[in-house]
Amino acid sequence: MKIGKKRDKKDTITVDNMPDFLEEEAKEAEKQAAEYTIDVPDDEIWTYQIEGLQEPRIGEKARQYNTTKKKIIVVIILLVAISISIFLSVRALYVKEFDFKQRDDGTYYLYSFSNPGEVKEVTVDYFVDDDGNKDESKPIEELADFAFNCDDQVTKITVGKDVKKLSGKSFYSCWALQYVEIDDANPNYCDVDGVVYTKDMKEIVFYPIDHDRYLRLKNGYAKMGKDKDTGEERQISNLVDDDGKEMEELWGTTAKYDEKYFDEYNHKVRTYVIPSSVEKIGELCFTYVNINYVYIPEGVKEIGSMGFFDSGNIWEFNSYTYDKPITDTTYNAVKSFKSQYKSLPEGLEKIGSDCFTKDKGINYMYVPSSVKEIGHHAFWETCFQEDGELKGLPKMCVGASEEDFNKNTKLGDQWLPKYEKHLIHFNIDVEYGAQREK
Repeated sequence: MKIGKKRDKKDTITVDNMPDFLEEEAKEAEKQAAEYTIDVPDDEIWTYQIEGLQEPRIGEKARQYNTTKKKIIVVIILLVAISISIFLSVRALYVKEFDFKQRDDGTYYLYSFSNPGEVKEVTVDYFVDDDGNKDESKPIEELADFAFNCDDQVTKITVGKDVKKLSGKSFYSCWALQYVEIDDANPNYCDVDGVVYTKDMKEIVFYPIDHDRYLRLKNGYAKMGKDKDTGEERQISNLVDDDGKEMEELWGTTAKYDEKYFDEYNHKVRTYVIPSSVEKIGELCFTYVNINYVYIPEGVKEIGSMGFFDSGNIWEFNSYTYDKPITDTTYNAVKSFKSQYKSLPEGLEKIGSDCFTKDKGINYMYVPSSVKEIGHHAFWETCFQEDGELKGLPKMCVGASEEDFNKNTKLGDQWLPKYEKHLIHFNIDVEYGAQREK
């Protein structure tokens, strides 16, 4: 055989025509290979496999699976899965209205309420079993955080005399809630026209989100009656637009309702005066409420976390002083003030986290020099851009000097709002040593 020459059959090396020296080398290699063969015992061969793989079957023939048997197994699995799904779906149709829990000391509290349909009024005073039977030997002593959560049907909640603990969190996102009534015999809490306070009136605990609907009815802007289409009893607005169609509430002047009427409506429906005895505004107290004007007494020391969270309709915060106690919570109380001034009260010491977040209706904020703590994101999103224009809170006015403020005030992360300019985020300006606007 020569290099470069096309190989034909007679040039191919086979066992029969292998040269003697190659045959001798092949036999020698075969002898050497036998010496290096690994002899693995059958009972140890699994230890030589990759972890997680099925154990090899030594000396067994490959099993032949019956296709029909496999199909039967798959069908059985599917039937079981469908049965479980149906069972869970049927269970889901049953909604446990009250979920009460018992503490180690034997007392009971409301863990959660689930509206089974369109329940409008709820009373929490005693343990209720699954059949709806009350057990007056088991009084309810607490409404847990988020006991009422994201309900859009309940309009009134009555709280029993034995409840010792509740907060704004207990009624979180109850969008239709107009009124919370506290049993007069309760030694811990009370209500003032549907707004919750501690019994000593030192803390305002919770202002219902839809309280303005109740005030529309109370002040003659609406009446109860039957819906002409459904026949159901509902609140029917006396307000109509310029075409004579029912208008639930008033958001501005129209040909029918001038500025004077609009101001009167806002004073009666969207104004709240916090009584002079109050020293604390509770956490989540005014979250999501529909209010335009809030009057805070000089003497309030703390506004809790999320105290006015996402109350975007608030236009003004005002503070007031007094000679005689103020108990009237309506706009009529204003004429009894000794004096009033814009923004937060002198003597305020703490502003909680997310306290005024998303309150896009305000355009002035004054932080008195008495404030010693401001939580994180306290004024977040009170300044924003709309159609390329900066709106909301343009700057923060601080009574203390910059040195005193940074030295004496505990500041949470990003307490100041930010605005965007050319894709860069800036904190709004702070005017230190500012004089309060009159």
